[in-house]
Amino acid sequence: MTPDTPPLPKLTLKQLAIFVSIYQTGSTSAASESLHLSQSAVSSALGTLEARLQMPLFERVGRRLLPHHNAHAIYVQAQTLLEQAVSLEQYHEHQAAQIRIGASTTIGNYALPPLIAQLYGALPEAHIDVTIANTQEIIREVEQLTVDMALVEGTPRPSDAKQIVQRAWRTDTLIIFAKVGSQWLDASDYDADEQCYRLSLQQLARLPLLVREVGSGTRQVIDAQLLQHMPDARVMMAVQQSEAIKHMVCADVGIGCLSQHVIQPELRSGSLVPVKVTGINLARTWWLVWHKARHKSTVWQTFMTLLNTDKA
Repeated sequence: MTPDTPPLPKLTLKQLAIFVSIYQTGSTSAASESLHLSQSAVSSALGTLEARLQMPLFERVGRRLLPHHNAHAIYVQAQTLLEQAVSLEQYHEHQAAQIRIGASTTIGNYALPPLIAQLYGALPEAHIDVTIANTQEIIREVEQLTVDMALVEGTPRPSDAKQIVQRAWRTDTLIIFAKVGSQWLDASDYDADEQCYRLSLQQLARLPLLVREVGSGTRQVIDAQLLQHMPDARVMMAVQQSEAIKHMVCADVGIGCLSQHVIQPELRSGSLVPVKVTGINLARTWWLVWHKARHKSTVWQTFMTLLNTDKA
C-alpha cells in the first residue's frame, strides 16, 4: 500500500455475520433473505471483507459460491468472534439489570424484604443480590465497590468520606425490653396504664444487659445514647444476631435493647414488655449510602426512587 492509497475499512461484526451466513447458505441471495438485507448490501460487505483480508473467500461457480480453501479457517474464527459478541451483549444486559444491595442486619431482615418485592414489581427482570452484615462491614463493602448501594442503621463512618455519599433515609427507635414477669424486674415498677416497666438509669445499670456486637449500628446507638450514661452498667453479653438476643430475653436470660422492628410481634402479643428509662432517648437515623464512582444503572435509579418515596 503506497502512502497515497486510502486505508481499507476495518473489519466489522456485520461483515463477519454476512460472511458466516453466505458460508452456511451457499449464496448471497440466501444470505440476504436470512439476514433481511438487500443482496447488493450482502455482496458489497463480502467484497469489502475479502479486500480487507486480501484473499478470496469464495469461488464463483454459476450462481453458487463455493468456499475457497482459506474460508474454513476464517469461518471458524468469525463464528468464535460472533459468539463472543453475543456473550458480551448478554453480559451487558445482565449487568444493566443487576443491583447489589447491602444492608445492616436489622434493615436487611425486617425493612428490606418489602422494598425488594416492590423493586421486582417495578422491574420483574431485575437481578438482585443482597448482602447483610453489621454496619461497619457493609460500609467496607460500599468502599470496595462490591455493593452498589447500602442501607445501614449506624452513622456511616467511611475511611474516605469524600468518596462516599450518605443520605438520611428513615428514623427508627431502639426499645429496651424484658420478658413479661421477668425475674430481673420488680412488679412495683410496672406501669399498668402504659403497659411498661419504668426504671431509672441506676436501676437499669444493675440489670444484666444483652446487646449487639461492636460494629453494629444498634450497638453504636446503645454506646452513644445509653451506656455512656451508665459507666458501671452490667453488660452480660454481646451477641451478633438480633433474633438471638430476642430469644434470650424471652428465656429471661437478661434485658435486651433492639429496634422496634425486631420485637413488634412480641410486644403486640404481650410476651415481651417495654422498659422505659427516665431521660433516655434511643431514636436514630437509618442511612442510604453509595460510592460516588458507582455506575447508576436503570435498576439502581428505580430502587433509589422507591427509597425516596418510601414513608414507612
